[in-house]
Amino acid sequence: MSTSLVLWGVVIYVVLACVVAWISRRGPRDVTATMSEYFLGGRTLGGVLSALSYSATTYSAFMMVGLAGLTYRGGVGALGFEIVYFAGVSLIAIFGRRFWRAGKRHGFVTPWEMLGHRYGSPFVAVAAGVVSLVFLIPYSAVQLSGVGYLLAGMTGDAIPFAVGIVLATVLAIVFAFVAGIRSVVWTDSLQALVMMVASLIVGVLVVSELGGFFTMFRTIAETRPEMLQVPGPGLFSFTTFLGLTLPWFFFSISNPQVSQRLFMPASLGALRRMLLIFLCFGLVYTVISVVWGFSALVAFPDLDNADRATARLLSSDLVPPVLGVAVMIGILAAAVSTIDSILLTLSSIFARDVWGNLGGGTADASQLKVGKIVIPAISILALIFAAMEISLIAILSVAASAGLVVAVPAIVGAFFWRRGTAAGALASIIGGAAFVGWMYATGNALWGLNAGVLGLPVAAILFVGVSLATKPSARQTTEGYIG
Repeated sequence: MSTSLVLWGVVIYVVLACVVAWISRRGPRDVTATMSEYFLGGRTLGGVLSALSYSATTYSAFMMVGLAGLTYRGGVGALGFEIVYFAGVSLIAIFGRRFWRAGKRHGFVTPWEMLGHRYGSPFVAVAAGVVSLVFLIPYSAVQLSGVGYLLAGMTGDAIPFAVGIVLATVLAIVFAFVAGIRSVVWTDSLQALVMMVASLIVGVLVVSELGGFFTMFRTIAETRPEMLQVPGPGLFSFTTFLGLTLPWFFFSISNPQVSQRLFMPASLGALRRMLLIFLCFGLVYTVISVVWGFSALVAFPDLDNADRATARLLSSDLVPPVLGVAVMIGILAAAVSTIDSILLTLSSIFARDVWGNLGGGTADASQLKVGKIVIPAISILALIFAAMEISLIAILSVAASAGLVVAVPAIVGAFFWRRGTAAGALASIIGGAAFVGWMYATGNALWGLNAGVLGLPVAAILFVGVSLATKPSARQTTEGYIG
């Protein structure tokens, strides 16, 4: 594919996205004046905007680059892996309205601020905030890597990997600064529509060029039958599959850049519409990503790097150049959407939960200032991590979720167990995160199981055991959470 065509596509996208981001600043009030306005859009988002933004943030470079690459390498097991995540979105039906009501009632900006209030200890918020900062930096780097692999693969390395990750970093910072979450939401909505329409059209064209849906899968069945069998050609075993999917199932409540969005809809009706639209979007996008992976396997069976399967497909003769660039822009946009959402979430967590609780002050204006200051710092850390080029970004994404899932017992306890204590929440978050970190540092295997399998039960045991052994804080409350 022509490098100039790719560059022009990037330029057009950048201009349009910047215009949309700037327009999002317009309104009857200053959209960057308070923490709630800057990071939550003033809690006034409608269901459609919330859904498109939620979709673009969740279905990032992981899907079209990572999931397609995972399918290319691991076969049909990749579909099962993603379907488990999809099933996990049902947790929003249980926790969504509880998050929304607690946030509305108490004015929470971050989910960890909510935990700190529920358990009556600012240190719970601090601990969860630090864990998020540690584990979400690698996940941020995944999005940058996706852009780098995409641009390099589509141009034959004429646009180097390093240029791609720097471009994504700069765009994410710009969108985050222009108008906070409002610019992210509006650019997300544009990006989600581009992602869906372009990828669906190209998916149909590619499958058609390969002889049709049934012909393509018949070819796989004849030449690589193990790709259509469970557990697949060696990437997946039962324990590996469980380790990948268990943290992913809880993604919607354990990852703060996602759960924070449960505070944003204007009403419970808007929250329900967000969930329904997202489920429809996600199902279609999952199928497209997996089909892309299988299409690349048929067309290019000998790729050295599975994460370049999508780029190789888009730059091939199977895809008209203009459509290939359109899909590339959709994937670029999705990655930028996720990274700028993570930037805003992590900066709000640092300002509100870490800096604010460790003596930085509770004034909204000062926390907002600190939150804006740390956005570039977090971006640079993610950029450094991405430059390491750790392979198979789908696995790295799940590794980050394995670290974040240790907060799930405290989240469940906040709404369903009166006896849960601050000490129990602290033990589960700190102890669980330390355990996951230790496992990855020592080879990620214990009794034949990995951190994705063991992290959650270890955190749950710590939460229940320590809670039963300690007394609830006099400052903790169940009002507005349980019942």
